[in-house]
Amino acid sequence: MRPEAGAWDVVVVGAGPAGLLAAGRAAMLGARVLLLEKMEKPARKLRITGKGRANITNMKALEEQLREIQPEPRFLRQAFQAFFNRDLIALLEGQGVATKVERGDRVFPASDLAWDVADALVAWATGQGVEILPHARVERLVIHEGLFTGLVAARKASRTPLEIEARCGILATGGQSYPATGSTGDGYRFAEATGHRIEALRPSLVRIETRPAQVGAQGLTLKNVNLTLWIDGRKQASEFGEAEFTAKGLAGASVLRLSRKIVDAMAAGRKVELTLDLKPALDPAKLEARLLRDLEAHPGGTCTALLRSLLPAPLVAVFCERLGLSPSAPAAQLQGSKRKQLLGLLKELRFVVTGHGGWEEAIVTAGGVSLQDIDPRTMGSRKIGNLYFAGEVLDLDANTGGYNLQIAFSTGWLAGEAAARKALAIQGPPLG
Repeated sequence: MRPEAGAWDVVVVGAGPAGLLAAGRAAMLGARVLLLEKMEKPARKLRITGKGRANITNMKALEEQLREIQPEPRFLRQAFQAFFNRDLIALLEGQGVATKVERGDRVFPASDLAWDVADALVAWATGQGVEILPHARVERLVIHEGLFTGLVAARKASRTPLEIEARCGILATGGQSYPATGSTGDGYRFAEATGHRIEALRPSLVRIETRPAQVGAQGLTLKNVNLTLWIDGRKQASEFGEAEFTAKGLAGASVLRLSRKIVDAMAAGRKVELTLDLKPALDPAKLEARLLRDLEAHPGGTCTALLRSLLPAPLVAVFCERLGLSPSAPAAQLQGSKRKQLLGLLKELRFVVTGHGGWEEAIVTAGGVSLQDIDPRTMGSRKIGNLYFAGEVLDLDANTGGYNLQIAFSTGWLAGEAAARKALAIQGPPLG
């Protein structure tokens, strides 16, 4: 029998992390499962995530992980209780993929290869009996008398549409970020067409554009700095860690963690600024004492020589420009108001935010299918009784650190379990 022929117990749309977990879990419970993927192979986005290393989860406890998630972290309690970080690690180790824990409790494959994780999940799903159909682009869902009955898809090499029947459906189509990997927002269209509300879609975990953009420092990564977000002149949040100068502004882990608040504030037309504390270990008094010692130790030195003792080389010209001093000017000019200005720049190097990266580079999508329309105990729709949602298509997103992938894995597992039980009328313990 051809994979697309006949009726299926569960059909899953989208073979990313959420879809593979959903399909595999449903098949584990005895369901006949078809997994449709419009790209040439499953898990395209997963294969490039984390710069190809795949930060697959985080070992922080459940409550700590929930604090990294928005807009409604409590929605995920049942999903995380059903399948969490240690369950994922055990699944991967069962497929021969060892893992390691790095700074911040982040978990990576020991090989540092995202492809190993993707291939392992595909092998696991097919090993459970899942049929994967690549190059299958879903065109519409079929809803009859308020229930999902199947879908219509197109195959790349065929002019004849596929009409697929199924007892339950799971949408795991991903978000709208990295569209080249297949995440082009299809799930939002399907959800909206079936009566579900879509919360505003925004790119998240994305670089920020600033004025000024310190082009001369492009490529410089600063470690152990403090980045503070200001909205309409009020301090909103701070992040300690790494920040990178780009041709248009700022990137890096600290920037990514603040980017969702930045994107939302800019969409609301608010004034957004960032300040960098380049010396967070020193309070202003201690920093001034150090500066005075350096000035006394090198009375005949230049501004460049003095600043080089305080800053990475690419920032010396940046500071000279902001101070209005020639790099070759005597360091003695850094007295009085100029010294206070320098101290201010070291503690609060200020940038006005003018924009942010787009969908082609955003790591995740903020917004999506409204959680009010989804039952958190099953990931089932409150509109269509046998339709389920999992992963980035939902209005859930998180900080960088492995949390977004854990959301995908956990919601996929729970959706697959609930769909299989409904399709097969399996009796089991309450889901949650």
